[in-house]
Amino acid sequence: MTRRRWIAEHWDEATASIVGAQAEHMIRVLRAQPGMEADVVAGGHVFHAEVVAITPGPSASGAAATSATSEVRFNLIAEIQAEPALPVTLVISVYKFDHMEWAIEKATELGVAAIVPVIARRTEKHLAQAAAKRAERWRRIAHESAKQSRRSDIPLIHDPAPLAARVRAAAEATRIVLAEQERSTTLRSIVEEAVAAAQSETPPLEIAIGPVGGWAPEEEALFDANGWRAASLGPRILRAETAAISALAVVASFLE
Repeated sequence: MTRRRWIAEHWDEATASIVGAQAEHMIRVLRAQPGMEADVVAGGHVFHAEVVAITPGPSASGAAATSATSEVRFNLIAEIQAEPALPVTLVISVYKFDHMEWAIEKATELGVAAIVPVIARRTEKHLAQAAAKRAERWRRIAHESAKQSRRSDIPLIHDPAPLAARVRAAAEATRIVLAEQERSTTLRSIVEEAVAAAQSETPPLEIAIGPVGGWAPEEEALFDANGWRAASLGPRILRAETAAISALAVVASFLE
């Protein structure tokens, strides 16, 4: 039987614990008891673990009052081999939040290492203004998706930033911008080149995905001036969330 996987908030060499909503679910819904076995992610590693102590939150009518103090503590028995994340950072122009949340969830399932939300020229103004307040929700979505997909880590979700700052930032990765006007160079061909150049290593990649309406001309020039390579996902125009999933699928076909 497959053991449930939990992502620890606190850990040391021999023990780990979950608190808050995770602990509340394990205690109230799953009726956790000492001796129950589970898989626990701690410090980027996965362990076969056993529940050793349970601290329910005080009985209260509000969910926040109970979940704030609930805790489940585990003994870490043995490390389990786990697949690493794809060495891919997605730079995503902020767009409709419900669609963006779906993309974050699915990108996490597919193994993305990090997601950088950016404000582009054509990002809708009200979304740009509200993006900073959404960052913690995006992190919670990534956390839950990582747990559901049995990842050994949680992708890093950066705070939203201006596009120009990210484009100009120093990086060792092969940097790729998906561009509608590009026709001759495919994402597949660039990834294939990066894999060949890295030989026995796994090349890190950074892939930028534009907003509704695409990149503005000055943004295309900015990418080009800072060494990003323009690439195509094919002849069809894709929604941003579809482009994110398609790009990760192409990369995974080479790296996994």
